[in-house]
Amino acid sequence: MSKNKGKSRPAYHQTYEVIRDRILNGDIPGGTKIVEEKLAAELGYSRTPIRESLRQLGYEGLIVNKKVVQPTEKDLRDLFQVRILLEGFSARSAATYLPEEDLISLSECINIGREGTTDEIMSANERFHEIIVHSTGNSMMIDTINRMQSIIYLFRKTVVLYSRPRLIDEHEEIYEAIKSRDGQEAESLMKNHLQSDLDFCLHILSYNQNEKKGSK
Repeated sequence: MSKNKGKSRPAYHQTYEVIRDRILNGDIPGGTKIVEEKLAAELGYSRTPIRESLRQLGYEGLIVNKKVVQPTEKDLRDLFQVRILLEGFSARSAATYLPEEDLISLSECINIGREGTTDEIMSANERFHEIIVHSTGNSMMIDTINRMQSIIYLFRKTVVLYSRPRLIDEHEEIYEAIKSRDGQEAESLMKNHLQSDLDFCLHILSYNQNEKKGSK
């Protein structure tokens, strides 16, 4: 029986999510060559939805030159440079425009960040930044950040799994600045927050690279 029989969503959406999740969870490691025929056989789908899925994953930056991406230090710096610019502006915007119900949602994200499971903290972290970016009402800005979400996830996993110091404290400081309608402070705090994320990820990246060299 075909695996997509009886499914309500198109095969493309199903295969996209399966392949994306395998990459993000590390089941398909960085550097792995992607072969359409092999994936089609493993997942039980035709090559057409597989091809469409890979095209989308390429657009999102998870697959480059038919291989699972292995982000370099330059990739990391480039990504965060864009995030610092866009999310800094978003935090300033949120201080002006964010409605009360979204302020409550930000507070809930902070509480989950302190008390939740790892998966819950990951989701709350993503939601916290998403609420702030969406406060701009700027569809181009939102689309730019959305396009980077899969790569952002890889680095978000690093800061959560390796327990970056003050991660949630910084979220709370950003929230308080937004709640106080202090746009300048909110922007500054967001930029510093993302710079700290970058510095931490670079440290972990360097450490892991040195560990690999030492094990050879």
